[in-house]
Amino acid sequence: MTSIPEGFEPSGFKGRYLNEVGPYYVKSDGTGLIVGLWIAETHINYVDIAHGGVMTTLADVALSLQVNRSEDPPLPVTTVSLNTNFLGAARLGDWLEAHAQIDRMGKRLAYTSGKIIAGSKTIMTMTGVFNIMRG
Repeated sequence: MTSIPEGFEPSGFKGRYLNEVGPYYVKSDGTGLIVGLWIAETHINYVDIAHGGVMTTLADVALSLQVNRSEDPPLPVTTVSLNTNFLGAARLGDWLEAHAQIDRMGKRLAYTSGKIIAGSKTIMTMTGVFNIMRG
């Protein structure tokens, strides 16, 4: 791994699971947040590519974060559904960026979509529905 790309900061995510599968980095692009992840040895499966679970977790993190940070204070959300399409593979040392957007948001549900890129190549597309746990 080399240095973290310009504009990205450590995510500061809390929780054991995200610390185990990360570390994640976050950057604002003016329209939303981009979540970054270096593919490390711990992310690689037996065929020497990033495990599908690592990729799916990155998709879930990026999509849910858009909803979470869409209001101040941040909204607590849970995943209702997550759909992923694997279009390519990530390899050891790849820098991934997960781009996500909110397509529609109501009082209780948010619909999102996005993609994960490695360099200039899209390696995953994803959609998700999130439950907004408003008081």
